Amino acid sequence: MDDFFTLAIILSLFTFTMTTTLSPGPNNILVLSSGLTYGYKKTLPHMLGVIIGFPLMVILIGLGAGIVFEKFPFVLDILKYLGILYLLWMAYKIVSATNNYEINEETSSKPFTFIQSALFQWVNPKAWIMGMTVISIYVNTKEDSFYQILTIACMYFFTTLIGMNIWVAGGVFLKRFISNARFVKNLNRGLAFTLILSILPVLFN
Repeated sequence: MDDFFTLAIILSLFTFTMTTTLSPGPNNILVLSSGLTYGYKKTLPHMLGVIIGFPLMVILIGLGAGIVFEKFPFVLDILKYLGILYLLWMAYKIVSATNNYEINEETSSKPFTFIQSALFQWVNPKAWIMGMTVISIYVNTKEDSFYQILTIACMYFFTTLIGMNIWVAGGVFLKRFISNARFVKNLNRGLAFTLILSILPVLFN
């Protein structure tokens, strides 16, 4: 157990979780678009849903969900395709919200709630890949795995907190300094297209 808490392992875990959190994916693209469209305050529930929901998902994967999906891979396939359909719907929602967007005007669409964001992790293909990969790499099954899983989840809580704020801040920055509504609309459409592109690796995996 002590081997898991060496400085080298902790630094490696931090690097892995920070890199996977910051790398472009559905969560990051969605909060960037939300920050751009709604601002920081209204995006906060969305952020918290990811910050809390994903580490909780990692814990559940580590405690047995991953084994269930290894024994019944069709369940994971179902979740994968549900996730793809949901991401396509989210891309459509981004474009729909963008079509009615004007600088300094309220939009009729609404950002993610905390619950929606937390539940989204379970149909987010990248979240599944991240969760199952980190457990398979860093959990030593010969030792007491609970504290290892808890440490991984806490690390993801910390790095996701940083990562989500960076991506939302990017959207808020763009909203504050870009006064051209047409540019903002085109940028959001580009984010919707990027969200669709993020599905392709899952389709061909």
